Amino acid sequence: MSETPLRIAVTGASGYIAGRLISRLQESDRVQTILATDIRPPPAPYSRKVKFVHWDVTEPRPDIFAAHEINAVVHLAYILNPGRSPAHARRVNVTGTDNVLQACETSEVRHILYLSSASVYGAHPDNPPFLIETDPVRPIEGFQYSQDKAAAESRLAAFDDRNPSTAVTILRVCPVMGPNADNFIARAFRKPILPAIGRADPPMQFLHEDDLIRALTLCLERRPQGIYNLAPDDTIRWSEMAAMINRPLISLPAPVWRSLTAAAWRLRLQNDSPACGLHFIHHRWTVSPKKIKSTLTLRLRHTSRSACQSYADAASD
Repeated sequence: MSETPLRIAVTGASGYIAGRLISRLQESDRVQTILATDIRPPPAPYSRKVKFVHWDVTEPRPDIFAAHEINAVVHLAYILNPGRSPAHARRVNVTGTDNVLQACETSEVRHILYLSSASVYGAHPDNPPFLIETDPVRPIEGFQYSQDKAAAESRLAAFDDRNPSTAVTILRVCPVMGPNADNFIARAFRKPILPAIGRADPPMQFLHEDDLIRALTLCLERRPQGIYNLAPDDTIRWSEMAAMINRPLISLPAPVWRSLTAAAWRLRLQNDSPACGLHFIHHRWTVSPKKIKSTLTLRLRHTSRSACQSYADAASD
């Protein structure tokens, strides 16, 4: 492993995961500089290693990394929540990735770390028990979060072909859970009831937020090349999660739940997900972490069950 000092840029730096990562990185003797970019300043002050620069990634800034002599980039700028403006989300999620890669291409960046999602595989009835990195990418039609992640991955693959001297790491992460989780599944748990699709009770995986930070840090140290699933080995069923947070499940046939969810979305009675998001509690989309475990000798400290329990404990406080 090279001991070259790390000068790291983190896009989307004001987000929770980015903030946790920056806090960890600034403590490393190997990290020389951290360039934090976002459209708003970080919520908390950092050490003098960290410099904040305002950057809306929808606007090209091809010289930004060269100007700060950045040699590694963690690309976290992304609109997570389903919105009413797909075009705006795509500008941030996909055009933003294009602009970040352009800045990498005109600088001395030698490593790009991108946080993708296991949801790019899609939740389909013919999925294998555990998806591997060579399985096809099949995001659910209409679920923009996954579709934009898949589109961004294709941009990274093209960049990789053009720039063989730059290591590109893509982490396909299962949903992140923990005391501070905020994603479409975590938000569902705040509802008084949870949907169940007929008799479906799919197993699911959840990555504790602390393990995600450890994995990101390790990737910056080791610079693994390629795509890696990141998830615990164990699974927890949808019904078990509902019981853990003391929420009743209401079981209805899939067409009924789809109609109700679509109507609530259309009438703006709920903003969590359009009806296509129900696929993720209907069909299995669990992934195998074997590749990253063997490549990085990564050992997660939390299981899917303990990650969910940490969220449930925080929610009950």
